Amino acid sequence: MSGLVVVGVDGSASSLAAVETAAGEARLRGAGLRVVHAFLWPAMHVPLGPSPLGPPEGGIRNMVERLVAEAVARARETAPDVDVGHAVVTGEPLTVLEAQSRAAELVVVGSRGMGGFVGLLVGSTAVHLAAHARCPVLVVREQTSADGPIVVGVDGSAAGERAVEFAFAEAALRRAPLVALHAWTTWNAPMPAPQEASEPYANPAGALSGEEERLLSEALAGHRERYPDVVVEHRVVHGRTRETLIEASRSAQLVVVGARGRGGFAGLLLGSVSQALLHHGRCPVAVVRGADAGH
Repeated sequence: MSGLVVVGVDGSASSLAAVETAAGEARLRGAGLRVVHAFLWPAMHVPLGPSPLGPPEGGIRNMVERLVAEAVARARETAPDVDVGHAVVTGEPLTVLEAQSRAAELVVVGSRGMGGFVGLLVGSTAVHLAAHARCPVLVVREQTSADGPIVVGVDGSAAGERAVEFAFAEAALRRAPLVALHAWTTWNAPMPAPQEASEPYANPAGALSGEEERLLSEALAGHRERYPDVVVEHRVVHGRTRETLIEASRSAQLVVVGARGRGGFAGLLLGSVSQALLHHGRCPVAVVRGADAGH
């Protein structure tokens, strides 16, 4: 761990909610907090100072300084014992925050920013950052169940191993129970290839619940020993993964998923399950990339 939590701000209500969450995360970790604003306008050669005809406190640069100062004040009010710094970095938000993620143990952003299109459930920066960041990304919604459990989606994949580790660590930091949820259908359950090419490549209905329980137990093995104080509930559900996790998010304080699981298309940086949670989850969502993230 680097001892640094980074939060992206743009002056929106969503980003201020992210600041409060990030300050709490920094306090729990004993880490510092860096408030970062991606200052796009200089690259577009837009005048930054006040207009000759306007008040001296006007202009884009003064506006940015005010919104960053407000975010820093909100962070210090939320967690007075956390060391809060700030940075205004010229560049596009995704590029700036991806670079910041290389030195952080967690990046926090709001689900919707100032830009984009009205009606979108989650902003493009949050989705793209979850796919490209070099550390876990926590996307904050303004509504959350503070006393709910941590929910982690488990599929038994190597890529999901870091998500399980992150979820255990979060549950320990927050002193919250952990629900390890594995959803399966006869089409997504692991199975050996058929011996005969003519045989259908599908699992017989009702025959794999024991295998799925074993998969979940194996995915959690080792983590329970490292976090003996975390109360863990095993939950195996026969159903579609996306819908099951979205429903679980209604009563959770945080849902943790891997960026990529077993299914989908090779080469995609962000899988359909993590994207669905970012768009439709009812609580904050943490997306954790696998070993390819290099952090």
